[in-house]
Amino acid sequence: MSGGAGDDPGLDPAFGRVSQVPPGGQPRWGRRSPGSGESEREAANGSDRGGPTYAALDLGTNNCRLLVARPSGDSFRVIDAFSRIVRLGEGISASGRLSEAAIGRSLEALEICRNKMRNRGVTRARLVATEACRAAVNGEEFRNRVAELLGLELEVINRETEAELAATSCTPLIDPDAAGVVLFDIGGGSSELVRLDRSPTDGRGPPPPRIRGWVSLPHGVVTLAERHGGLQVTRDIYEAMVAEVAALIEPFAREHGGGDLGGVHMLGTSGTVTTIAGVHLDLKRYDRNRIDGCWLGADEIDAVLERLLAMSYEERVASPCIGADRADLVLAGCAILEAIRRAFPCPRLRVADRGLREGMLVQMMREDGAWGGPAAAS
Repeated sequence: MSGGAGDDPGLDPAFGRVSQVPPGGQPRWGRRSPGSGESEREAANGSDRGGPTYAALDLGTNNCRLLVARPSGDSFRVIDAFSRIVRLGEGISASGRLSEAAIGRSLEALEICRNKMRNRGVTRARLVATEACRAAVNGEEFRNRVAELLGLELEVINRETEAELAATSCTPLIDPDAAGVVLFDIGGGSSELVRLDRSPTDGRGPPPPRIRGWVSLPHGVVTLAERHGGLQVTRDIYEAMVAEVAALIEPFAREHGGGDLGGVHMLGTSGTVTTIAGVHLDLKRYDRNRIDGCWLGADEIDAVLERLLAMSYEERVASPCIGADRADLVLAGCAILEAIRRAFPCPRLRVADRGLREGMLVQMMREDGAWGGPAAAS
């Protein structure tokens, strides 16, 4: 289940081919770029478009996601969004390379994102790529093609930055009375765990994260499903996936999971946890307002996991909370979640429909003094 907007409904069916040459005179999009047709001074002042406009793009192993937003109050208001499953990392665990089919799907999605940023007059953008581009031997070649064809400068971030951005996005969902939080982000090619303390706010936007420790696992839903198979998942296959991930978590859990976890809650951001929440709520279509911030008890999670394990592949495809795009990946995600839960048996999980994009937006706006604080030095 995706937490963002779907494919651009206004896309021309003939738009599937990426232009071979970037449009003349258009700026290359990177961490700081003015929107189409704006001068640097106009971009810095937000032009006449209602203030500065920010964009955050996350090209992951499975999804390409974009948010465009403007500061509002002590947070931000999303004015455009895009999400598409592109499976950039498909087959990479076996070949070590990004396939031409996956590159083609990703270029099409990125072109839509570029046009959305241009049409919204974005004044500052950050565009990141994660595990697939980190791991692929042709990752740099792919980034060069994106820059040449689309004028987009992708920044390949490391795993520590991924963990930090996930934590930054989710701090508003930490229970203020909690003793601490175990945050996890189950991705397509890697998964991050972060041990957080409560984050007091300074009244200048969302509270910054207080990270006690973090770890990145070299397994995500795509890589784990490709290793074990995602179509027909028996209980033995499921338990083998859980055991494989649990062995990777064990050193981190030994350091950060001791003592009574009754006052600690989990905070999960991923398609896996939003899917589990949607199944629990019996949603017929995705409703972010009901998903983001909802609480699930341990027994409720157990019930959903058993329900998903009992489904055939065809039943998962037919489920409105899963669908064809995730039917072969969802149980791999459940196995990662179950390994985390066994290592950190917290009584409650809070579901977050937010992630790297929101973390980037918060960081950029805070650096620019968007919530009343002094702007960071350039």
